[in-house]
Amino acid sequence: MPQPKHRKIAVLGYRSVGKSSLTIQFVEGQFVDSYDPTIENTFNKMVSVNGQEFNLQLVDTAGQDEYSIFPQSHSMDIHGYVLVYSVTSMKSFEVVQVLHDKLLDMVGKIQVPTVLVGNKKDLHMERVIKPEEGKKLADSWGAAFMESSAKENETAVEVFKRIILEMEKADGNAAPEDRKCAVM
Repeated sequence: MPQPKHRKIAVLGYRSVGKSSLTIQFVEGQFVDSYDPTIENTFNKMVSVNGQEFNLQLVDTAGQDEYSIFPQSHSMDIHGYVLVYSVTSMKSFEVVQVLHDKLLDMVGKIQVPTVLVGNKKDLHMERVIKPEEGKKLADSWGAAFMESSAKENETAVEVFKRIILEMEKADGNAAPEDRKCAVM
């Protein structure tokens, strides 16, 4: 049995887009609708993808806006990023683009393993950002794209499995594309 790989993932985005909801849904399997705005929390979770165990450390960051200084800590020892916006908020979509630029400046790379997540897709009536727009943005970054609803546990798990696959790809451990992700 191979050793678990330690991977640190930062979850970034504008405030109230559902970063913590998504993280907690993944880690604890429950939907937390409202709680105090996050200062910054770190969660740990073991997860298996393609037969490899990963010991994930998830840094659930405080909500940021376009004027936030990108903290050095968010670029050190971080293997992958989950950038979250809300499909109901144009502002959060703009902020996520600024955060991505700052992130690249900070890590000094053209590309880092990233999954762009359009959260709150269950709020159909309030949607202002189409899936195509999110996809287009993610493509321009060379990132993976998903829409999710933290209410639906399914997508929270998928988001974090996807970032693991992106990190593995960056490490040159790409699983063949035709291998589908099996959830045991």
